[in-house]
Amino acid sequence: MPEESHHFWEALLQREQQGTLRVLREKTEGIDFYSNDYLGLARSKEFSEILLQKVTENPQLLSGSTGSRLISGNSPVVTETEEYIARKHRFPTALLFPSGYNANLALFSTLPDRHDTIVVDEQIHRSVHDACRMSNARKVKFRHNDTDHLETLLKKHEGRCYVAVESLYSMEGDVAPLREISELSRKYGAHLVVDEAHSFGVFGYGMVDAYELQDYVTAVVVTYGKALGAHGAAILCSDTVKAYLVNFASPFIYTTSAQDYQWMAIQMGYDYLEAQSGLAEKLQQNIKTFRNQNIKTPSSPESPVQAVVIPDNRKLKMVQEALTREGILTYAIYSPTVKQGTERLRVCLHSFNTDKEIIQLTDIIKEFI
Repeated sequence: MPEESHHFWEALLQREQQGTLRVLREKTEGIDFYSNDYLGLARSKEFSEILLQKVTENPQLLSGSTGSRLISGNSPVVTETEEYIARKHRFPTALLFPSGYNANLALFSTLPDRHDTIVVDEQIHRSVHDACRMSNARKVKFRHNDTDHLETLLKKHEGRCYVAVESLYSMEGDVAPLREISELSRKYGAHLVVDEAHSFGVFGYGMVDAYELQDYVTAVVVTYGKALGAHGAAILCSDTVKAYLVNFASPFIYTTSAQDYQWMAIQMGYDYLEAQSGLAEKLQQNIKTFRNQNIKTPSSPESPVQAVVIPDNRKLKMVQEALTREGILTYAIYSPTVKQGTERLRVCLHSFNTDKEIIQLTDIIKEFI
């Protein structure tokens, strides 16, 4: 066996022994408390039929883009979709990407340079951490949602500074104090970037829009693989930032553009959400039903992600196995993925979950806590 293969095998064996080995599995049928399909668009037959009709009338939407957007992949559909998104979110412009990961890579590997500082919430998406390494900028973490600690760091920074936060965190299920963070960023001349991956659709067009903070942020990342039930992401920003990314962001420049179908599905997803405003209301009702079962959680009361802390890998595994036996699908997060003592069951609530399903879920959890 070649030496490098032996190294790979040892690393995988170590993960297996720790119980953290990742394995691809076929999608399982069951009661969904683990997907990001918060409003049920990905499973909606009605929405699927609307998309199918559009493709039937315009089969060219399924054709490959043939190249990057700077060569042959910049179709009228993608341009129209960007303009549509910018209007909806009340931003000057938008720039589409195949995924949220790509969007974050583009932003944080391009805007800051080696003389700059990026101050990130310690629970920010992994894609931001990866992008910070690509940028060569100095990265500093502040304690999760701790605005006092953030201000201490902002006082110390030299040169340009970027602040990176999520509006709704997917691991803890809590909401960022965006108003305070935006005020601090403005006070210290920092560029604020907000990731709205888990808040878009759940809270209208996201929390930046809800709080009318467009003038306080340098960029917002909105993703479409969660509440919208599609795929892709957009960076909302100024015309200058967009032009800079188009010219200098490698993850944008050297990526083949997606099919026009992907962009059209995003645009139609916005229209569908507007016509189905009751979905977000039903989601909030289901979150309230879960919270009324008196299960302790650090998550915000309006968040579709409810973290149930079960501080022991062995007990956590027992809980998940008990749920799986009843056909209930959840996602357990073990240490060392999270700090020891903070192991948790990540429960994702959706508009389509029933009261009976939620109570069945919580009754089983209560047997172990």
